[in-house]
Parts: sequence; C-alpha cells; structure tokens
Amino acid sequence: MPTIKIVDFKGQETGELTLSDVVFGARLHVPAMHQVVVAHLSNCRQGTRSTKTRGEISGGGKKPWKQKHTGRARQGSTRSPIWVHGGVAHGPKPVDFHQKVNKKVKRLAMLSALSMKVNENLFTVVNSFDLEKPSTKAVKGFMEAVRAEKALVIVHTAGEAGNNIVRSVRNIPGAKIINVASINVYDLLDSKTLIVTPEVVARLEEVYAR
Repeated sequence: MPTIKIVDFKGQETGELTLSDVVFGARLHVPAMHQVVVAHLSNCRQGTRSTKTRGEISGGGKKPWKQKHTGRARQGSTRSPIWVHGGVAHGPKPVDFHQKVNKKVKRLAMLSALSMKVNENLFTVVNSFDLEKPSTKAVKGFMEAVRAEKALVIVHTAGEAGNNIVRSVRNIPGAKIINVASINVYDLLDSKTLIVTPEVVARLEEVYAR
C-alpha cells in the first residue's frame, strides 16, 4: 500500500497516511482516461447554435418581380439565401453532443488519475484547511512551501472553514478548488498538483474502494 506524508499548513511534516492500494495504487489505464475526458469536454458543449433557413424567416411570400421580360435574374422570394436578410443555406442547427460513458469506465479512469498523481509525487495531504478568516496570502504561502504548481484543491465539508479556504484559493491564478462530490477526471488531469485532506482521502476510499 502506498504511504504518503501529511503536512501542516506551514508545509511541515506531521505524520504519515497509508493509502488504499485499490484507489491510489491502481494500474494506469490511459484509454479509459482519454475516453472520459473527451466525453467530459463534449458534454460541456451546449450545442445551441442555430440559424434560420429561408422557410423560417418571416416575409418573402410575394414574388419580387415577374418571371420574364425585366432584364433581371428570376427571383421567387426575398428570403432566398442570396438576398440580404434572407435565410442561411446549410447553416448550423442545434446539436446534442452528449456522450455516454459506462460507470465501470468512469471508475477505472478515476482510479487511474488518482494513482497517477500518487506515482508522480504530485499528491499532497494537508492535515486541515482550518482558517480563521479568508487569506489568499496564507494559502499561497502554503502552496509555495509544498511546491504546488497549478494546484487542484479538494475539500470535503462546507461551513465557515470551508468557505474560508474557498474564498482564499479562488484568487490564486492557476489554482482551482472543488468539493469532493464534484471530483472528475478532467480536473485531475488538467491540474498538476492535487491537495487534499485526510477526510477527502477517506471519502474517496469509501466511494471507490468497493
């Protein structure tokens, strides 16, 4: 089972934590992570772009001029795509970009992403995020102490302490903070360093070690 150090908010080591081999020592499965990330990005697309065809624009029912003997090209409607204020030919229409991913693939991708962070020593466990008040300076100092670049911070609980850490991290460029219930493979791979608490580790093991 992998073992990792626990640090305090000053970056000093305070103990060790034994991680579940099932969750944090899994074999990497790159295709699963790729599939989940592609599906995540695809599902973020709204697909609501839309243009009107000549049949959807009001007006244009009257023929602009008679068919022959005018010296001009024949026209049947002022809403033709070649007219100003006319319809759009072959324009975009609403599209559903949703992609479905099986639960087993999602779980495999999550275990691979978490294990990869541990294997590459990009996994930091801090004993607590307790802050008396929001302090971006304190959190930034902690990240510099543990050499956390482009960090993803995961919290487990809300409350006053949780709100303080959220308000502190969101002002740091390159850092992102989410609740453990919202953890996803894309954010794990998009970040470099993962910062969690022992409570978050216990929650992840509770959910994914089954």
